[in-house]
Amino acid sequence: MKQYDYVIVGAGLYGACFAYLATKQGKKCLVIEKRPHMGGNLYCEEVEGINVHKYGAHIFHTSDRRVWDFMNSLVEFNHYVNAPIANYNGRLYNLPFNMNTFYALWGVITPQQAKEKIQQQKEDAGISAPRNLEEQAISLVGSDIYRILVKDYTEKQWGRKCSELPASIIRRLPVRFTFDNNYFNDIYQGIPIGGYNKVFEKLLDGVDLKLNTDFFADREYYTSLADRLVYTGPIDQFYDYRFGKLEYRTVRFEQEVLDTDNYQGVAVMNFTDANTPFTRIIEHKHFEFGTQEKTVISKEFSSEWGEDSEPYYPINNDANNLLYLKYKALADKESEVIFGGRLAEYKYYDMHHVVAQVLNRKEFQLL
Repeated sequence: MKQYDYVIVGAGLYGACFAYLATKQGKKCLVIEKRPHMGGNLYCEEVEGINVHKYGAHIFHTSDRRVWDFMNSLVEFNHYVNAPIANYNGRLYNLPFNMNTFYALWGVITPQQAKEKIQQQKEDAGISAPRNLEEQAISLVGSDIYRILVKDYTEKQWGRKCSELPASIIRRLPVRFTFDNNYFNDIYQGIPIGGYNKVFEKLLDGVDLKLNTDFFADREYYTSLADRLVYTGPIDQFYDYRFGKLEYRTVRFEQEVLDTDNYQGVAVMNFTDANTPFTRIIEHKHFEFGTQEKTVISKEFSSEWGEDSEPYYPINNDANNLLYLKYKALADKESEVIFGGRLAEYKYYDMHHVVAQVLNRKEFQLL
């Protein structure tokens, strides 16, 4: 008899949701996590009474009522709406691109005027079939918005010229011809009241959890403990990088406590010029409408991933996608291993996608 039904590698969102639902079915789970905390990149640290998103801003949003109800069954969410600001050489613009943005750029006051301006710039660019991110962005929003709000920010974030990046990165960028600063189009959005740690405390309540534990330090032992393995780490590492390493971008944070109650007036400010070395500043208290006397900010610096840093954004170019498919072909043959989540599937999922994946697994359809 094995000690567990599942050994789950990773205490992030996929692993914790899987453990929660399996435990509700009467299954016994062991979750092992190499970091000193649960929650993966959603982990929050309390500083000056503020829940600091240690691994960058995370706003939960979805149009899937089942996913929203599931998350709210764990913890109550507030009514935070993501409305970031872009700072280009000291000039401020609303994001996503909307009528407030178009007015600030061109002085246009009607949707028709904005559409005509963008259409003229698209025609001037002469792009019929976008081949890369630069051409895709210009064909969507024209040359002015691309130059001021897309180009430098994107090249800082990815460390590559926009002309070298795939068009798919920019296709989901919201563009709307209303005075609506809500970044997301989803029906539901918010932040867990008290921070994301509250979610994971509920998800992993009653589950055996081992922190500071590296699965690969004793892989054979941990695999022997259960009938099945749930793996949420990098898929190439699982197979000892036999085909080579997949590439990622990572993020470095510089955190400061400031002796002011309000530094920038918004939770997320993107710096879209080339001269500013960081991509954005997060002021964490605004996620939960904080009234503390001090504030905490994090500056985000994007760089190439190395083994001493956390992998954040898969670089889904043709070479990496082909490499991933080689690993996926091996994974598809595994009968006793479940691969799930951002790293195991080499895809940058939003949080609601991860939750839906777990809820929709055949093991949990009767819940």
